[in-house]
Amino acid sequence: MDSVYPPESIYNLIPCEPKPQPKPPRYVSIFKTSVKDELQKGKSARKTMGPAKVEVPSPKDFLQKNSKPPKPPPSEKKLDKTDTRKPPVPLRGDHPVMGIQSGKNFINTNAADAIMGVARKPKPVYVDSKTGDRHGLELSGLVPKYINKKDYGTIPEYICKRNEEVKRVQEEYDNYVQENLKKAAMKRLSDEERDTVLQGLKKNWEEVHKEFQSLSVFIDSLPKRVRKQRLEAEMKQLEHDIDVIEKHKVIYIANK
Repeated sequence: MDSVYPPESIYNLIPCEPKPQPKPPRYVSIFKTSVKDELQKGKSARKTMGPAKVEVPSPKDFLQKNSKPPKPPPSEKKLDKTDTRKPPVPLRGDHPVMGIQSGKNFINTNAADAIMGVARKPKPVYVDSKTGDRHGLELSGLVPKYINKKDYGTIPEYICKRNEEVKRVQEEYDNYVQENLKKAAMKRLSDEERDTVLQGLKKNWEEVHKEFQSLSVFIDSLPKRVRKQRLEAEMKQLEHDIDVIEKHKVIYIANK
């Protein structure tokens, strides 16, 4: 093909229609027939639905007049209820006696009560909208209702107990802190103890200085050099301590 239509040929520029690929054959299960047979074995025609097995009435047995079964006679209880009737309604001109009669003139009594009685005060209300919605003032919280109680302003019992408990715990904590401060308090050196410490430091300095003076003139080895540095450091520390004690007359020592 390359010899007939080389890659650089002009015929390769002509678009070709793509050939549709053939579809694969449809899959059919080999168990299709056996499954159908098994499903049909457990079924029967009109098993759950379909026409009921009832005898169809013949056309000759059509309904006729008074062909239905007769109704049972009414029971005795119903007859008793129908016999007991209520008394008739009284006529317009009759004046039946109803309950206990009294000779009291209720019209005059009510008029006297209205004249002699005290006028009823209207309930206090408040309006909270422009349309005039009225609500009771007693339950609104605007009336000083609770200040009139006997126990108003008194501290509740549980708060008093709680305050006492807090106070007791605070006192125990303060006592504990004071004891720790006393244990960790600074101790002041007396004049005699100060002089004793100072004399001891000076004596130690003299001993170290005497040992330093006894060193050889030539320091030509490492042990001699180390010994000389150690003695110089001890003398310097002793001089610093002596200077501090001589400057300060009052000295405190922390208790361990």
